Amino acid sequence: MRALHRWDLTPKDAIRLQQELVDRLNLAWDGRSVAAVAGIDVSVKRGCARSAIVVLSYPDLAPIDAVTAEADAVFPYVPGLLTFREGPVILDAWQKLRTKPDLLLFDGQGIAHPRWMGLAAHMGLWLDVPSLGVAKSHLYGMYESPGPERGDAAELIDEKDRERVIGTVLRTRAGVKPVFVSPGYRIDTKHAAAFALACCTRYRLPETTRWAHRVAGGGSFEL
Repeated sequence: MRALHRWDLTPKDAIRLQQELVDRLNLAWDGRSVAAVAGIDVSVKRGCARSAIVVLSYPDLAPIDAVTAEADAVFPYVPGLLTFREGPVILDAWQKLRTKPDLLLFDGQGIAHPRWMGLAAHMGLWLDVPSLGVAKSHLYGMYESPGPERGDAAELIDEKDRERVIGTVLRTRAGVKPVFVSPGYRIDTKHAAAFALACCTRYRLPETTRWAHRVAGGGSFEL
């Protein structure tokens, strides 16, 4: 794990840093074998941030490892700067993992972000692990609604460059709201959407996210 920068920044400095880091993103999938995927989530309550990383085998999605970490949430809540609030405690949890995953799925954005540097992109770059964001809600980009069936998808287009696809609006269950999938690091939009869909079984959200959310909120984890 490589340290990219300090965390004690002002929001103005954090925005400038995002603009500098974006040129270091690699958005190509190298075809590597994926045997373990991780869900990463952070909950913040009364000023305390609690992160959870749950590793699942792939493709059967059986849980094999889980860790948590807690720290004060020092950085303020600022839309578009989520990483600076959640990143440090995610790194604390990462250090505890016994099983390092081949792919990271974040409950947040990848490059579907005004500066192309959402949580999944930033943390994937820091950890040097392929990453993607599977967000419950829209943050950035233009799109048309996908079809109603599982697997139906629509391109998410950059608002500043309408020739650039930055993600996929993906229907993971028939008749339910889509999720917003975007590559973060070392993966492209096509493979990001495919992995996200493969990790969704009976529910709208991937099993990775469901496990991580449960553990981050204080729920139990049993192998």
